[in-house]
Amino acid sequence: MREVHLIEEYDVVFQSRQSYYQILKEARIIWQKGEQTNPRQDPEAISKKNREIAELLEKYRPQIEARELVVYIIDECHLIWNDLVGYIWNLIKNPQKIPILNPKERQTYYGALELFTQEFILVPEPTANGELTVEFVKKLIGKHPQARILLIWDGASYHRGQAIRDFLIEKNEGLLPENWKIICVRFAPYAPQENPVEAIWLQLKTLLRRFYRFGKSFKSIKHLFQLFVDLKLFNLPNFNNYDAFSRFA
Repeated sequence: MREVHLIEEYDVVFQSRQSYYQILKEARIIWQKGEQTNPRQDPEAISKKNREIAELLEKYRPQIEARELVVYIIDECHLIWNDLVGYIWNLIKNPQKIPILNPKERQTYYGALELFTQEFILVPEPTANGELTVEFVKKLIGKHPQARILLIWDGASYHRGQAIRDFLIEKNEGLLPENWKIICVRFAPYAPQENPVEAIWLQLKTLLRRFYRFGKSFKSIKHLFQLFVDLKLFNLPNFNNYDAFSRFA
C-alpha cells in the first residue's frame, strides 16, 4: 500500500523496501490501527453540552460537597466472548489460537462512577432496557436515601424511554425543578469519548485480553471481568481530560 501510494502520487519507485520505511519515519508517519470516529459528531454541540454540564455541576458544587446531591456518570458495557481476542505476541508461522465457542455470547453491565468519591459501581444484567435501567437507578438511590441524585448519561433509548420517564414523574411529582429528587442530563449525541466510564470499560477489556489463557468459558470471562472491578485493577479516569468534569479534578 505504501509503495502503491508513492508510485501513483509521485511516480517514485525505490529499489530497497528499507527506503520506504526511512521516508515514512522522517515524515513521522507510522503504521497503526485507525481510530474509530462517528462522522455525525458535532464538535460545536459537544463543546456546548460540556459547558452546560460543567456550569450545572459548578452551580450545585456546595450541595455536591455536602453530599446533599450525589452525581453519577453512567454507561453500559456489552461484553462478548470475542472481546478476548486482541493483539498478542505471535510466532509468524504459528499464531496463537484462542478457542471461542460462541463469539457473540454476551453479558451486559451497568456502570456508575460517582463524581465526588469516584466510587465505581458495577451491576450485571442480561441486557439493557428501560425496566432494568429503572432498577439500576433504584439501586443508586438506595445507597443515598436522603440525598438527591443527578444522573449524567448518553441518549440511549432506555435512558429516555417510557419506563424511565414514568419513574422520574413518580419521584419528582409535585416538586419544583430545583427540588427534583432525580435529575437527568445527557451527553452530546455521538460523543462516547466524553463519558469517563468509557475509559474504565476500555481498561477492563484490555486487561481481559492479557488474561486470554484463562478464558476457557464465557463464565470464566465474566468472572474475570467482575474480579478486575472488585480488586480495582484499573485507573480512575483523569477528570482533567474531560471538559465537563475538569473543575472537579
